[in-house]
Amino acid sequence: MGKSKVVITGAPGTGKTSIVNGLESKGFHCFHEIIRDMTSKAKEEGQSEDYISNPLVFVDDALQFNKDLLEGRTSHYKASLKMDTPISFFDRGIPDVLAYMDFFGQEYDNFFISHCEDHRYDSVFIVPPWKEIYVSDNERMETFEEAESIHHSLMKTYTQFGYNPIEVPKDAVLNRIDFILETLKKL
Repeated sequence: MGKSKVVITGAPGTGKTSIVNGLESKGFHCFHEIIRDMTSKAKEEGQSEDYISNPLVFVDDALQFNKDLLEGRTSHYKASLKMDTPISFFDRGIPDVLAYMDFFGQEYDNFFISHCEDHRYDSVFIVPPWKEIYVSDNERMETFEEAESIHHSLMKTYTQFGYNPIEVPKDAVLNRIDFILETLKKL
């Protein structure tokens, strides 16, 4: 497989994190999603009882929240370059930030675009919305219909940056992991 940087992305509730955790249990290095912790912290600081799907409604500075998220994902990317591992998996990539900003109708400038252009991944796997496994929780506030729209936004954004996202079949976690690993061997 060579030294590779591989993104596992997808809308909320698609089984993405279960796949990343499974890859990690098989001995692969995985950079975990940082948005859940950021969302929890923003909710606590916002002291609101009612939350909708957009965590940006309860932060003081939505643009700064997204910059912090972008910088966090970029730091994961840079850390992977220093590691002595043949492959690093990422639970979401840098372009996810822009996909969500597009989904929520937020504007962004070249600062965001250049991060995506300057930090390229080798492969992108996208986990499609799957109604039968979808569950919302304290940090996953989107409806299933919103998750479907986010999926389309992710596909559009990654494609715009020259990626060809590979869709992971709806299947048991171990079968999904096997699919990803077998596909990587063929690339």
